[in-house]
Amino acid sequence: MKADKELEQKVKKLEGELDEAAPPWMVTFGDLMSLLLCFFLLLLSFSELDRQKYKEVAGSLREAFGVQKKLVVFNIPRGERIIARNFDQQNINVIIREKIQKELEKLIQRRFKQVRKLIQLKVGKNKLTIRLMGETTFDSGKAEIKPEMIPLLEKVGSILKELKGDITIAGHTDNVPIKGGPFKSNLALSMARAASVADFFIHKVKLDPSRISTMGFGEYRPIAPNKTPEGREKNRRVEIILSTMPD
Repeated sequence: MKADKELEQKVKKLEGELDEAAPPWMVTFGDLMSLLLCFFLLLLSFSELDRQKYKEVAGSLREAFGVQKKLVVFNIPRGERIIARNFDQQNINVIIREKIQKELEKLIQRRFKQVRKLIQLKVGKNKLTIRLMGETTFDSGKAEIKPEMIPLLEKVGSILKELKGDITIAGHTDNVPIKGGPFKSNLALSMARAASVADFFIHKVKLDPSRISTMGFGEYRPIAPNKTPEGREKNRRVEIILSTMPD
């Protein structure tokens, strides 16, 4: 009996200490905090975790507490796109050249086999040149386009219409002086021939006039010696130059 009384006194004493250490409202407060914690965890589970923000916060915490100190990178550079890297200006030039060459070769095979060697394509830095060699386009001393060359120029114009870039038409001649006719010099003849091709592209092919400019160089920019008939034939030419420089 005595032992039971001592145990009962100890229990009451312990309950009194517990009442003093944790008042009744604390239990209710603890339950409320647990519910709020569950609620915010639920909201967090529904939200999307921003990986970049997480890295920034985690990096800041590591720096603050000195844990696993590493270089914190906030701006992660994007990888270079393969298309942007490979699709450079040189490849653009190649693509344009191949497109025009294929189209011209098809037309030449069907109708202009006799002038196949008199049409050249040349790719330079930021430009593509279609070179009509010799007296392919004009009769000697004249600036009127030959009727048999009109379909070819129409095809060239239609290709240029699909491509972007400014178009320069340059006329060239050999160094043989002009004797008679409407033109006083090779320079005037070269300018008239360039203007004739430009006029054809504008009015027949309907190319945008703002893209087209003309130049005449006469005999002053030869690409071959004028000492031989073959060299003079090469120098008598009209060049259609497409600028492929990006905007």
